[in-house]
Amino acid sequence: MSSHGARHLLQSLLTALSLLAAALAVSPAVPAGETAVVLPAPADDNPRQPGRFQTAVLAGGCFWGMQEVFEHVRGVREVLAGYSGGSRSKANYQDVETGRTGHAESVQITFDPAQLTYGELLQIYFSVAHDPTELDAQGPDTGKQYRSVIFYADDTQRHIAESYIRQLTGGKAFVRPIVTQVDALRGFYRAEDYHQDYYLKNPQVPYIVYVDLPKVRDLKTLFPAYYTDSPASLGAR
Repeated sequence: MSSHGARHLLQSLLTALSLLAAALAVSPAVPAGETAVVLPAPADDNPRQPGRFQTAVLAGGCFWGMQEVFEHVRGVREVLAGYSGGSRSKANYQDVETGRTGHAESVQITFDPAQLTYGELLQIYFSVAHDPTELDAQGPDTGKQYRSVIFYADDTQRHIAESYIRQLTGGKAFVRPIVTQVDALRGFYRAEDYHQDYYLKNPQVPYIVYVDLPKVRDLKTLFPAYYTDSPASLGAR
């Protein structure tokens, strides 16, 4: 098992024990402070329209879970786990896990704009994929590499992201302030092969069972029109 897997295994076991001690008062997938909920769609968004596949780069905690959630979204063609925010020379797990590279564990989502809009991806991102109110952390993971970031590729993505955060803030969608950053995409670097589709290769790892799978169940329950049982996994092609 990789160091990443061993560390998450220990963290997820500790998480499970603490949840049992609390008599399962809260879902193990729910970070402290916020729960999965259907948030309103972005007021500012591009309409669905035929065209070239587009990409979105998002960070929100461990990329295992982010990849798992978005691979189950209808209209998504591919999701890669990787690193964004730092330099190419530091885009490897050993360096990124120090939290000092500027990188965040991220996913690059390739989607069909005729089936899914950028704003709809952000709606899912804020609703079920992660907790946007946790600063430099996500659930059992802590450090700047787990921060919440939208890496925009152009002015349109930037406008939609910033406008949506203002909308959610003004509508008091969360009890705590949204801390999601909106940064220019300067590069996305694919993570090591053993991180890709980690949840499919290791479905019994406690971190996947207790932290990530419930997010997919939330997607299916709260956004049934967006959910697909057949994930856009890298191994499927």
